[in-house]
Amino acid sequence: MSLHENAVRVLKEYADQDELRGVYLDHLAAHPDGMWKPCEAGHVTASALVIDPERGKVLLTLHRKLGMWLQMGGHCEPGDATVEEAALREATEESGIAGLTLLPGGPVRLDRHPIPAPCNWHLDVQYAALVPQGAVEAISDESLDLRWFAYDEVAEVADESVVQLVRRTLARL
Repeated sequence: MSLHENAVRVLKEYADQDELRGVYLDHLAAHPDGMWKPCEAGHVTASALVIDPERGKVLLTLHRKLGMWLQMGGHCEPGDATVEEAALREATEESGIAGLTLLPGGPVRLDRHPIPAPCNWHLDVQYAALVPQGAVEAISDESLDLRWFAYDEVAEVADESVVQLVRRTLARL
């Protein structure tokens, strides 16, 4: 199964955000290259909110290019067999934490947001990743900073998409 086919399967199984899910599926039906960064109509990305339920905190990255506190995530790569694998890879790379595990149940949320030309959209498939006990983060070259935030602090530093991701993750926990 290709990554494109996997994304279609994941989205068909996702039982929420029907209208937005339809936008993603229509995009993939119209664009065989819709998983990849060169697709100028937009492309699917994968991200994961790194969460430590025992401490009641989430780890956010201060994105180098955007200057915003965000969950870990980014573009799919040719070596990614599944969207889940891409999200976990991105979360591991950007957090520096080995042994992350995705919260069961598939994506937590979808978020479509505009990006600068030549591409138009990121169609982000968002997961949550649980930290192993004793995890220590390490900043990557993609970030200006990494910081743990209590759940109720996220709205003070991040945009509404991250706040919604935290809310949906907590509801799933």
